Amino acid sequence: MDRYDRKILQELIADARLTTTELARRVGLSKTPVAARVKALEQAGLITGYRAMVSPERLGLPHVTFVEVRLDDTRERALDAFNAAVRKVPEIEECYMIAGGFDYLLKVRSRDIAEYRLVMGETISTLPHVSATSSYVAMEAVVESSAVPIE
Repeated sequence: MDRYDRKILQELIADARLTTTELARRVGLSKTPVAARVKALEQAGLITGYRAMVSPERLGLPHVTFVEVRLDDTRERALDAFNAAVRKVPEIEECYMIAGGFDYLLKVRSRDIAEYRLVMGETISTLPHVSATSSYVAMEAVVESSAVPIE
């Protein structure tokens, strides 16, 4: 990856709807090499897709809770069962396996604390092998982005 590839990635992260012409202008190359570079970045797996970013708040989902999850079994079958089940819960926006004092960290979106309480009580706590949870309600998103720094 050279400086042109990095610049292409930076521009597409900022605005994935740029035309090839505009992207080429911003990068300082002509359209044909920029199109070839974008295709190469896609084929190399550096660009994995394009998507619309939506406002959770405008969708009525302003409430964010982070949940630490501890499992009663961490053998591969138990992890697979938990992973498959957690993928089916629409309120879980993100899920990470953690190395540390607990097993998973979930980011849960809901309308309000009352809805979160229902999701926790009826869904998250009933996921396979969940033995304990701790919830942390977010008061404000200071930095929230899917952008990866390109250096």
